[in-house]
Amino acid sequence: MSHEHVSYLELLARGAATEAYDRPVLLARANGAGPEALADLEEAKQLALRVRAELEGRRRREAELSALFATAHDLAGLRDLDAVLRAIVQRARSLLGTEVAYLSLNDPAAGDTYMRVTEGSVSARFQQVRLGMGEGLGGLVAQTARPYVTDDYFGDARFQHTRTIDTAVRDEGLVAILGVPLSLGSQVIGVLFAADRRARVFEREQVALLCSFAAHAAVAIDTANLLAETRSALAELERANDIIREHSGVIERASEVHDRLSELVLHGGGVHDVARAVSEVLGGTVEFTEAGAGTARRAGGHAVREGDDWVAAVSAGGEALGTLVLHGRPDLDPVDQRTLERAALVTSLLLLARRSAGEAEQRVRGELLDDLLDAPDRDRRLLRERAARLRTDSEAPHVVLAARVDRPAGDGDTDAGRRESADRQRLWSAASHLAATRRGLASARDGGTVLLLPLGPGETAAELARQTAKSLGGTLREEVTVGASAPVRAPLDHPDRVAVAYEEARRCLDALRLLHRSGQGAAAEDLGFLGLLLAERRDIGGFVDRTVGQVVAYDRRRGTELVRTLDAYFASGMSPARTKDELHVHVNTVAQRLERIGRLLGPDWQSPARALEIQLALRLYALSDAVGGK
Repeated sequence: MSHEHVSYLELLARGAATEAYDRPVLLARANGAGPEALADLEEAKQLALRVRAELEGRRRREAELSALFATAHDLAGLRDLDAVLRAIVQRARSLLGTEVAYLSLNDPAAGDTYMRVTEGSVSARFQQVRLGMGEGLGGLVAQTARPYVTDDYFGDARFQHTRTIDTAVRDEGLVAILGVPLSLGSQVIGVLFAADRRARVFEREQVALLCSFAAHAAVAIDTANLLAETRSALAELERANDIIREHSGVIERASEVHDRLSELVLHGGGVHDVARAVSEVLGGTVEFTEAGAGTARRAGGHAVREGDDWVAAVSAGGEALGTLVLHGRPDLDPVDQRTLERAALVTSLLLLARRSAGEAEQRVRGELLDDLLDAPDRDRRLLRERAARLRTDSEAPHVVLAARVDRPAGDGDTDAGRRESADRQRLWSAASHLAATRRGLASARDGGTVLLLPLGPGETAAELARQTAKSLGGTLREEVTVGASAPVRAPLDHPDRVAVAYEEARRCLDALRLLHRSGQGAAAEDLGFLGLLLAERRDIGGFVDRTVGQVVAYDRRRGTELVRTLDAYFASGMSPARTKDELHVHVNTVAQRLERIGRLLGPDWQSPARALEIQLALRLYALSDAVGGK
């Protein structure tokens, strides 16, 4: 074997580029080799190139088979449909070497098609586009149930172009697109796409590979649907078995609950002890709520069914004290209904026994908070002594919370006025109970309730506001909106700060209602740039850090220009194509930077609300940077 023939083997062994195979022939010609030797070398070269092409094909097929096997493994352990579909789209993009891959599904109810998964996309308009059935390249694929490819999307007249689709495709910068159908039997349920931002030709093997991935995606969707149906059937079977078991022991449970309720009363048990005991006996979940169970009251104290729940009124002398609600037992035997009614009677007796002591303590807590708000110049030693008798936590930082029940606006009649008054009373009662539980204070004020609650370890004012809204709303079964102040340190040592904090909490409460966020709890830090206006202290640096801090930090660590790219992107109307002209970079560079920004800020960073806050934070950051540089 000649030295030149050995060279071809070495080239094959190290996977050299195609151009390297011309070198042995050129060297031989330069060394004066004869025609016969050169022809022999040329033949060896062609043979080596064929071997190289075969090896490349095998390596490519091995990678494709590996990806298909991995996809099949994902399907075998299917837990999260979105995760499986995302993996399929990512592998398709990687193996076909395209810049973008995406999967769309038909929505029969809405009569259109929507994007389910995208990979490599940077345009918010493209990711959120919805198009009518039969429109665009995807519509052609769905109609014919066959793959279609175009190397020039905008110049291709085989499918129906629409302004919506063309605008989204142009905004993403796509040129060459391959689409293959997702089929379940004879029905096309969606389309899998691979696309580039430049002209290219998709080979037959690449079309077949994408078809294989599409088949896996269709199987994943079908499997997920079957799993959902199976889980539903199993849940129904379990409910049937529960009913059978409950009926077999109904008389025994009635006797047991009578004994347990009698024991609870004799040993000084509470309302929640009664609810817990009845929950165990009836095999469901019993909750006590303050007043408001109108259906049960009209039924004269009998247990009545509301949806899948059973409700029994807790009342005394015609006054509604609340309700016992049983969840998880939609089909209740008559004997079990009597059990729930008996538990409601016992609950009313316990509530009456506790009412006088509870009302006295609530009044004292309200009076102390009123003094902090209205008379901050009172003797601080006396204030601390009164707080100690109420077992309040005077050392921890506190938050002032303004709470209000939010109902649709009434028509001004007498009944509406009575309902509003009853809402305020119920809210004050629930807030007073919460304050006593949390070692804080509560008082009725300004048509709602004000609370002064201590912060727990590591707890923020925003978290406490959300917990309070959820707790009060759950007790009242109404939407309760809660605004919170910034933390107040040692309020009994600085009572003048409590009134200031209350005004901040009220501003947050009013802002939540104006923002149509009734039923939620929030502090100024939750309200983005609006929080800057509402807070007593303007924490501009904190707002900028919460909004774009990760992008700024990334630029400082890596020396990148993500902040500049964000500025240009918003200035160009959120168009990657115009952004690249503004920055004088390639559109792929813009796409990569926007993809990185999305990972830092989260997937919803281009939504209108987030985009507005990000733009304001960028302006404030630029302003602070300019001021700091002077």
